[in-house]
Amino acid sequence: MPLSVVILAAGQGKRMKSGLPKVLQPLAGRPLLAHVLACARELGADTIHVVYGHGGERVRDALPSADVQWVLQDKQLGTGHAVMQAAPAIADDHTVLVLYGDVPLTRAATLRELVGRAAERTLAVLSVRLDDPTGYGRVLRDRTGSVYRIVEEKDATRKERAVNEANTGLLAARAGPLKSWLGRLSDDNAQCEYYLTDIVALAVRDGFKIEAVVAPTAAEVLGVNDKLQLAQVEAEHRRRRAEELMQAGVTVVDPARLDVRGTVEHGRDVLIDANVLLEGRVKLGDRVRIGPNVVIRDCEIGDDTVIHPNCVLEQGVVGRGCSIGPFARLRPNNRLADGVHIGNFVELKNSQVGEGSKANHLTYLGDTDVGSKVNVGAGTVTCNYDGANKHRTTIGDGAFIGSGAMLVAPVRVGEQATIGAGSTITRDAPAGQLTLERSKQQTLEGWKRPQKKPGK
Repeated sequence: MPLSVVILAAGQGKRMKSGLPKVLQPLAGRPLLAHVLACARELGADTIHVVYGHGGERVRDALPSADVQWVLQDKQLGTGHAVMQAAPAIADDHTVLVLYGDVPLTRAATLRELVGRAAERTLAVLSVRLDDPTGYGRVLRDRTGSVYRIVEEKDATRKERAVNEANTGLLAARAGPLKSWLGRLSDDNAQCEYYLTDIVALAVRDGFKIEAVVAPTAAEVLGVNDKLQLAQVEAEHRRRRAEELMQAGVTVVDPARLDVRGTVEHGRDVLIDANVLLEGRVKLGDRVRIGPNVVIRDCEIGDDTVIHPNCVLEQGVVGRGCSIGPFARLRPNNRLADGVHIGNFVELKNSQVGEGSKANHLTYLGDTDVGSKVNVGAGTVTCNYDGANKHRTTIGDGAFIGSGAMLVAPVRVGEQATIGAGSTITRDAPAGQLTLERSKQQTLEGWKRPQKKPGK
């Protein structure tokens, strides 16, 4: 059966107190709506329709590559009215799944069950049992357990409000009957809106069966209306991702302090310490150890590599058996071969470092090609920027760079060359030779340090 997904994303989100539309509020580094879209794609939807509100062009602009049908709801007259806007573009033989752009944590497995319950004469709705259902519509069942109505809280009686089975708003139905019910909705209610939930009573009247699929957990149907709820959803997302990694064999020292904002591919016996952020596409080899307070974004880390505490790695490749940090920063476009050591307060940018090379202290390597088995002394800087353009530095295999050296690019240091400590190198240094540059040291006899004048 073809599947069309309709995502309602027209809400203004006034309670967010933000200039950003509600469905664009960030969850794990991506807009709420992006999470819902990802789930819809996981279901294999044939078409996805996103209903956005007047002035919601920012929603479209934020997701320019989304393969969806954008549908404008010029006036926000309720959830039923929103689905009405998308309905004409959906074939009658499709199953329609209605989702919400501010409900980002629903699992694909739950939605598959919901879609599977929607049949030719069956309307399927997703409900949840809550200790405190305040604010939600209630799912009303008869003595046999069959659903006969969903009532919004503002329209519910005291007895109906005591029901703890709440409506999530998510539902699935065949498009033909759904269109018929939408056309019969009324706005005669406390909100003067067209409630999508009113189609339940219409379906019962037409002799349809109502299947209520109860969500496995309340977390799956958490909606986001303010920053407090956004934080709650963020915490649940973190918990889920940490559990997924642990169930797959990763040792997570403190699951509450791991934040995964992307995809993580990993080998065996990986250990992740506290306060680690993994963002984008991250690949971790076997026996990788990540220390506390580390940020890794769009990186591949080889087997047996240790990332020591307080490091930031972005958009690069680190080979096997490397040691990074503590307090190292690897900016984008670095490629480190096997056995490389990058130590404390060392920064790399757009550089390649050969096998077994070391830069252990207080060094900047920018736009640099470092050969194998090179030792870069403390305080070395590759001076790659002339104020207008970047230039590369090349350091040959086996070179030794003394501490405090300034390598002014473009410049080449030959294989097995030695650069004396404190040198400023502006011309190529030949292979196998000692190159140094130092001004003459002087001592000025009789010189006295200036003294402050009395009273100052």
